[in-house]
Amino acid sequence: MPDAELLRTTLRDEWHLVPSDITALDRVLLSHGWEVTVAGDQYVVRLSDPGERLPVEAGLAATEHLRGRDIPAGEPVRTLAGGLTAQTEAGAFAVLRRVPGRRLDGADPVDQQWWGDRLGAVHRALQGFHHPGLRAWQPVDPGAGHLDAEPWLRGAVADAAAAAKRLTVTDRLTYGVLHGDPAPGGFVVDPGTGRAGLLDFGASGVGPLAYDVAAAVVYAGGVSRSGELIDGYLAAGPVGADELHAVLPVLLRLRWAVQAERAARHGCEEGLRMARSALEQ
Repeated sequence: MPDAELLRTTLRDEWHLVPSDITALDRVLLSHGWEVTVAGDQYVVRLSDPGERLPVEAGLAATEHLRGRDIPAGEPVRTLAGGLTAQTEAGAFAVLRRVPGRRLDGADPVDQQWWGDRLGAVHRALQGFHHPGLRAWQPVDPGAGHLDAEPWLRGAVADAAAAAKRLTVTDRLTYGVLHGDPAPGGFVVDPGTGRAGLLDFGASGVGPLAYDVAAAVVYAGGVSRSGELIDGYLAAGPVGADELHAVLPVLLRLRWAVQAERAARHGCEEGLRMARSALEQ
């Protein structure tokens, strides 16, 4: 997590925003996030890893695309120089106007329905969306040097990646633009209007859409705790029930391998412990 001074300095210098209040968003896998208040207006700020500027800008373009299709989403705010992002040593910052509503609770059955429904609607709305920052799907590199952090780690990650690769070769999967990190706190519902949307869109690349569902299921606590989430998605999304249920076990394993790789990269022992427990099961 970058220090607060870098956040404040970047917002002041690049956007001329001076926050009166800063609240860290729930921790997610692929970026850091904050809600900030400036003169009564609310914004969401995202910081992604160094080298991720083009994918971040693809996500901002996808957010604008969703807004044009009547899906509530944060409005990207350009820098004083007219850019979509501001590059720093810590990574690429992006600012969006916060869409109205409360963030969803991933353990609540009704919120799970909203969560799955909006993820499915987003997948449908982004069919045919293109951007040069969208990457081919490669969620984890089994050859990464930091996978030597634990004796079990490289083998577990390589096995999960190989199983996912076999799946994409042998099965006909539904592909599209992936969010990559669809945590419940990234989705909102406005009690006043009943409309649900999302704070922003990660646009991590183009791949099998069921991977996003697997990532959401991990956030929800596993398949046994995700019934309403899955039902909501199947009612709204382009992936059918037969495909989703067939591929979910392999993609859940891959998601945990991704979390293990990230934990090793950032030296997070608790993250490694949780990932190992899930992969061994």
